[in-house]
This record gives sequence, structure tokens and C-alpha cells, in this order.
Amino acid sequence: MNTQTLRFLPAVLSALAACAAPAAAAPAPAPPDPVVFVHGWNSDGTAWNTMAARFRSDGWPADRLHQWTYPTAQSNATTAEQLAAVVDRVLASSGASRVDLVTHSMGSLSSRHYLKNLGGDAKVDAWVSLAGPNHGTGTARWCGGTSCVEMRPGSAFLGALNAGDETPGPVRYATWWSSCDMINQPAGTVALDGAVNTRAPCLQHTAFTDDAGVYREVRDHIGGAAPRAGS
Repeated sequence: MNTQTLRFLPAVLSALAACAAPAAAAPAPAPPDPVVFVHGWNSDGTAWNTMAARFRSDGWPADRLHQWTYPTAQSNATTAEQLAAVVDRVLASSGASRVDLVTHSMGSLSSRHYLKNLGGDAKVDAWVSLAGPNHGTGTARWCGGTSCVEMRPGSAFLGALNAGDETPGPVRYATWWSSCDMINQPAGTVALDGAVNTRAPCLQHTAFTDDAGVYREVRDHIGGAAPRAGS
């Protein structure tokens, strides 16, 4: 082997070693935002059992799914204050910077109050309203209590909630409604200026949380399918 060959040998060996080195492992995907589910009037957290199970099947860790229950007769403003505390606890325990809120019916109102008036827009990435009476519903005249009064068209609560920007902050807002929903009258009450408003198939009011098609659209809105463990 001549002197010129020896001179280049270290560089050749170094290049061969680099080629033989194992590739660096790809970084683990970031976990999805925690999801806080907010049910509607005269309901509880079990209303989300079917949807939460679908999220788990699509890779969401069980500890990122929170089916919260609250007293539905109280003012939506009171519920919003309680929701604020729930979100803070979820962020602290998960280490996440933001949550996603998935709401049904009256749950849309307390969560919107939280976003608009209690600083929630800085802690929420995506917000979902399934059949939410965002501009009031005439059927609320048939139930009593503070929360029902607040759901009636023209209520002071709704007037303040809908004044100015209906979708404040950087939150990604989306609503789903159906012309077959006999609870929300008129059906146009659900849609919000500045939101992605989707007309669902012919669904009754309580069917939104269990419908497979609505679930897929909600999942994609809040961030797409999470990676399955081990994938």
C-alpha cells in the first residue's frame, strides 16, 4: 500500500463507520391535547361514553379524556367557573398547554362563557358544539330553573354571550346542527359567526354524542387521529 493510499485511509474508514451506524430513533409523537367533555341540561358525564370509547380506540390515552359532571340547574356562569377549575387541574396533571372542549347542548353555553369571560381562550385549542342552543331555543320555555331561563331566546345571559365577537381568541371553533333536532328551535340557533358550522344528517338532539359520522368529524377537527401505541 503506497503512501498516498495511507493518507486517505482514515477518511475512508470514517465514512464507512458513519454508514454502518444505526439511524437515530424518530422522536415519539406528542400526545394529543386532553379532551374535556361538557354535557348538557339534565344529563351527566356518562352521555359521552360512546364517543370517549371511540377516542380510545383511535389512540387517545384514557387519561387524556375527561367526562366531567356538573349540576345542570345552576347558572351557566357558575358552571363556567367550575369548568375553569377543571381545565386548570387537567392542564396541571397532564403537563399540556391547552385542552380541547367537546360540548353538547347547554354545555356549549357555559363553555363559551368560560372562553369569553374567564380567560379560557388562552387555555383551549379547539372547541366543539354539538347541538348547542347558542342563540337560544324556544323549548327552554318548557323547563324551569336558572339555566333554562338562560337558554330562552332573548335572555340577558345570551345577549351578553353573543354581544360582539361570537368566537373570540385563537380557539378553533366548530358547531354541528341538524334540521331534525326538535329541541333546538329554530335549527339555526347553533351556528356561530367565525366557526366552522356543519349540518349533520337527520339526527335527534341526543344522538349527536353517539353518531359515528359526527365523531369522525369531531376527531378530525380537534387534531386528527392520534397515533396508536407502538405505531
